[in-house]
Amino acid sequence: MKIGCIKEIKKHEYRVGLIPSDVKSYVSRGHQVMIQQGAGDAAGFNDEDYIRAGASVIKDRKVIFDTCEMIIKVKEPLPEEYGLFREDQILFTYLHLAADKVLTEALIKAGIRGVAYETIEEDEGRLPCLQPMSEIAGRLSIQEGSKYLEKTFGGRGVLLGGVPGVERGKVGIIGGGVVGTNACKIATGMGAEVTILDINAHRLAYLDDIFGSRITALYSTEANIEKVLRECDLIIGAVLLPGAKAPTLIKREHLKIMKPGAVIVDVAVDQGGCVETIKPTTHDSPVYVIDNIVHYGVANMPGAVALTSTKALTSATLPYGLMIAELGLEEACRRSKAVKMGVNLYRGKCTYENVAKAFNMPYFSVDKLFL
Repeated sequence: MKIGCIKEIKKHEYRVGLIPSDVKSYVSRGHQVMIQQGAGDAAGFNDEDYIRAGASVIKDRKVIFDTCEMIIKVKEPLPEEYGLFREDQILFTYLHLAADKVLTEALIKAGIRGVAYETIEEDEGRLPCLQPMSEIAGRLSIQEGSKYLEKTFGGRGVLLGGVPGVERGKVGIIGGGVVGTNACKIATGMGAEVTILDINAHRLAYLDDIFGSRITALYSTEANIEKVLRECDLIIGAVLLPGAKAPTLIKREHLKIMKPGAVIVDVAVDQGGCVETIKPTTHDSPVYVIDNIVHYGVANMPGAVALTSTKALTSATLPYGLMIAELGLEEACRRSKAVKMGVNLYRGKCTYENVAKAFNMPYFSVDKLFL
């Protein structure tokens, strides 16, 4: 198979979809790899690294799109990339379609076969290609949130760990999955007073077991969410419904009960966000203030630590990319339920139910289409 990897054009997105060792894995199995010139520079991988691994480095991304059967990216395509796709091409990347109707319709019109990292699902609901980025985003959410609590940025002027004789900062984490757990690790490590909420009793028991008396684990009810909003200096939105728009748990009216200068970091912003007042922001302008509450809505948080996140991401995606390249997408779906779950679009049809529901469009089961 001919595989292409292009340079990301999303603002302040420094990650790359393939690293040189990945290229070597593809080439050693007889595949051809084309890398856009400079695609890996920001993540620490130069063109010579890719050439030594066996890739062809191409300046014009259109040549890559016109030539390659599978395009590997990191982030969802932007409007200036929509016209580059061709019918039946495989797109292997994060898609986050449920938060973007225009993107969904454009890719359906293009007739591509879209495989989304975030919906590849192994046994017990494990999301192997989303997990490493969720781990990084969870840890960064506290790092970034603590910074924007500083008075310089409009925050309350609270040090999360406090100092002797002064109370510690309070952190509320809504969602106890991978993002929430990793946020909890950093927040407790910094010495903050942490409350984490989830709807799953087993998950709460697990969190209580690993963190013990360092945290308070509560059922996520409207009353408990309001309690946390009133008391906390930093709120982390860490809610995930795989492939679907995140539920809105923090409403505009909730901002009035929060402490002036409190900070909200909504990690779910790329899936629409769990905060009614959140909007996507960028690393060069990450925050804005509504009703005296600082909002942080960077949709590609892991891009800030591009070297770490690129290595983590490509380690997770490589096995699935190799399977698709070796077998073809259809046979890979027959052999792997995980790959099948990743197929969101197939030749002009929406094949992921949560995306179809988000936009009230027809849903087509992969099983009925070609399995």
